[in-house]
Amino acid sequence: MLTEKRQEEIIKLIESKGSVTVQELTEYFQTSESTIRRDLNVLDKKGALVKVFGGAVQSDRKLTTREDKVSLRMELHREEKLRIGRHAAALIAPEDFVYLDAGTTTGAMIPYLSERSASFVTNAVSHALQLAENGFRVILIGGELKSSTEAIVGNEAFVTLQKYHFTKGFFGANGISRHTGFTTPDINEAMIKECAMKHTRQAYVLCDHSKFHQTTPICFGEFSCAQVITDRLPDESYQGIDNLTVVSKF
Repeated sequence: MLTEKRQEEIIKLIESKGSVTVQELTEYFQTSESTIRRDLNVLDKKGALVKVFGGAVQSDRKLTTREDKVSLRMELHREEKLRIGRHAAALIAPEDFVYLDAGTTTGAMIPYLSERSASFVTNAVSHALQLAENGFRVILIGGELKSSTEAIVGNEAFVTLQKYHFTKGFFGANGISRHTGFTTPDINEAMIKECAMKHTRQAYVLCDHSKFHQTTPICFGEFSCAQVITDRLPDESYQGIDNLTVVSKF
């Protein structure tokens, strides 16, 4: 196989799997480790992938602008979101004043919430309804309703959030990367997330493994500014990171 063709196939494999090992590639292409390592070096320099110990992972430089509706996202990685939500709900202590961001993963916390003395502020209409139905004290901030994510955004919401100081905040993200931080496609949602995060003593970003190595247009926080809770590590490059928690299975 020609070098250019093999490298194109390597990129396709990483895009479909997220990561590959040198051993997998040598077996797949029936070639030597040295040849595969040369290919990975070339593709890493081009920004087509990120070379890590023993293999390569998907590049963070691929920009994603698509944003699916809540009804579609609710069924994606459902079990993983419930595991993350259960773990996050257990972090809420008595008398906590909590910000709960819009999103399907943050919403997965609600069935597991048990601390009745905690109070909640949210920009998600569906979250507010569920919290109220379950008997929690909840404040829904005002502003413009974004239909695709069912989130309250806009200047009124931004001004309101500046008045609050939260003990804990739980946030969703469309993309997560050590290099580009926490990102979302919409500037209005990013402004609300960033404002709430800056007014939070302990911030948590909840995401399943599929959000890693994804970058969407607007950054609302550096990777180091929040504790990340996920269902599993995307690859070896995220091992040993202090602000990353992997939850166990049910």
